[in-house]
Amino acid sequence: MNSFKNTDFADRLRASANAKKAMVEKIRAQPGVNDPAFAEREAARQAIRIARDARAAERKAALAAQQAAAEAERASREASEALEAAEQTAREVALEAERKASRDARYAARKARKR
Repeated sequence: MNSFKNTDFADRLRASANAKKAMVEKIRAQPGVNDPAFAEREAARQAIRIARDARAAERKAALAAQQAAAEAERASREASEALEAAEQTAREVALEAERKASRDARYAARKARKR
């Protein structure tokens, strides 16, 4: 877009160089690493980082404890289910043995009547 000023190449180069100088001066004007304010900000950032890491470790430990409790509960539930299944199997075996003994007794009684 053309402006109403007639600027030639040298003017544009000068304006570009001045803009670059202004940017360099702006960067140089910022406080360096040896500045006390920089050290304070860096210490605050470090404290925030440490607090964040501590909270993350706390959450991780709580999650691990929760998972361990859930695992223990699951193992307990499985053990009780296995015990109930074993008891049920023992009852079924005993009932089947009782039925067989009753059947055998009826068969023996029937054989005894025929003789």
